[in-house]
Amino acid sequence: GISFVARPGATTAIIGGTGSGKSTIINLLARFYDVDSGAVLVDGVDIRQMSQEDLRAMLGLATQRPILFTGSIADNLRFGHEGATDEVLARSAEVAQASAFIAEKKGGMEAHIDQGGVNVSGGQKQRLAIARALSKQPLIYLFDDTFSALDFKTDARLRAALRKQTASSTVIIVAQRVGTIRDADQIIVLDEGRMVGVGKHAELMRTCEVYREIVASQMSAEEAV
Repeated sequence: GISFVARPGATTAIIGGTGSGKSTIINLLARFYDVDSGAVLVDGVDIRQMSQEDLRAMLGLATQRPILFTGSIADNLRFGHEGATDEVLARSAEVAQASAFIAEKKGGMEAHIDQGGVNVSGGQKQRLAIARALSKQPLIYLFDDTFSALDFKTDARLRAALRKQTASSTVIIVAQRVGTIRDADQIIVLDEGRMVGVGKHAELMRTCEVYREIVASQMSAEEAV
């Protein structure tokens, strides 16, 4: 029951309750598993007809619980694109709102990350994962609840910078917080594995009961307008 088009230069957001299928869509797009029926198309091509290497070269993925590896911060940011220059890494960290805490670490970009990123906080880990996706400069960005550990101010600054940085790419954001996705070009509302609404924030406030319930649970009446 899910069908949508995510276009370059636009942000598509996906929201819904726990177990509604948000992360499943991301996993299907990244081809961690395949659809049982229907198809996932990139530029009109069924992704099952592409090699996984070709597909994932197009994708920049950051998840809610990102994995970091033993090595420097720079090593981790280059994990998806070994050829990323120092300038690309610096710009990606700036957009991801990671520059300040990187600068505070001894060695900066060369500061050591322990296996699994246990020596950085959850919010820092998420920002490094976003910077890693940005360093790849992909055609399609997949952010799977990647902003959940960020405070509201950092979230807002990051999204403003992200919109400029990804202006020519397709951006798909899964989120639980309405504040993270309310300015998206289209918002897809899921409920128990089905798409029950699609549109911008104001339109969904008029037409989608599930969306109104999500908003009401998170925002005051004044904030929701």
